[in-house]
Amino acid sequence: MKFLLLTLITHQPDPVTGAVESPAQRLRRVVDSARLAEEFGYDGFAVGERHEDPFISSAPPVVLSHIAAVTSRIALFTGVTTLSLLDPVRAFEDYSTLDNLSGGRLELIIGKGNGAAQAQLFHVTAEDQWDRNREGYELFRLLWGSDSVTWSGRFRPALTDAKALPRPLQPRLRIWHGSATSRDSVDLAARYGDPLFSANVTYPLEPYAELVEHYRDRWAAYGHDPADALVGAGTAGFYVTRDSQDALRAYRPIFEARQATARKHGVPIVFDTLEDFAERSSALIGSPQQVSEKVHRYHERFGHEVIHLSADSDGLTDNQHRESLELFQSEVAPPLRQRIPSRALGALRYGTPVAPSDAATQGDAALWGDVDAQHEGAARPTDIAEAVHR
Repeated sequence: MKFLLLTLITHQPDPVTGAVESPAQRLRRVVDSARLAEEFGYDGFAVGERHEDPFISSAPPVVLSHIAAVTSRIALFTGVTTLSLLDPVRAFEDYSTLDNLSGGRLELIIGKGNGAAQAQLFHVTAEDQWDRNREGYELFRLLWGSDSVTWSGRFRPALTDAKALPRPLQPRLRIWHGSATSRDSVDLAARYGDPLFSANVTYPLEPYAELVEHYRDRWAAYGHDPADALVGAGTAGFYVTRDSQDALRAYRPIFEARQATARKHGVPIVFDTLEDFAERSSALIGSPQQVSEKVHRYHERFGHEVIHLSADSDGLTDNQHRESLELFQSEVAPPLRQRIPSRALGALRYGTPVAPSDAATQGDAALWGDVDAQHEGAARPTDIAEAVHR
């Protein structure tokens, strides 16, 4: 199994202390979290995209490019890229640039997005957002795979023999389709042979399990090998300590603050108590053994290979969050990696070596030249194109 840390870059008072960071402080903390994720051995780091309060994650390719410059191994994800809001040509330019700068570590999770601000800022409505997402995805995919694209659609000007630049490092980008409830997204993923990432954060297991089952059914119906289907899943909360009661005690004010916010905005309450939330939601709150058992329980229904955990402290102290991440990686992750087979992420899909941690700041020669002394015959960025055809 592989493990990502995810942030939507919320920018609001700490739910416990009420402290507020500046936007600059908050964004720098995201970069620090990504460096910590790589230090602890997590497989990927994901940045969401939202365009309304309380989020400041409107430019994930910019944030991920900064992260690419200060890391060298960890896979870089979006979570999700809202293609329904973006010009696919411009999105290609941004993410192809990021793909080159990161040494082929990029993977996208796409989705139609949500929120009232979409209509105000982008004139995208609930009535057309799905069609925009599908059309944007299909054009983005064409642009990634060809340097001469002729295309026409509903939501942007047509293209004739268009060449979008820079050309990407990865000949075929892995694009996951994020879905909370949408069967349209699931069907699109299955049709094109793409992986599915289930949001898995609001309700108990069952509706998400049904969605994953539908994905596997559609995958087979489109003629793909069932063994090639790939699924990831989110988590609704995260805090692991050696003593489960300590975990519940520390997480209780966070849960109560979330409940108060939900009631304030008229959001239905799904889990009435913290104990119910810890037991029936996808949240990983408790001892290493409890957390491991829950991951296994969900895996029995989803068959997933990747999960994401929160990159943010969300009301925990920095030390609590750091210790939780470290404990998970040292005691929970190793047996899960061993028992649940999973495919490589990012540049490691192509056999790309793990570079020294400081190489990313020293240019391409440092990243790929010095590594040769440690990994004779290892892959370079130019080898990625050949690797996908082997």
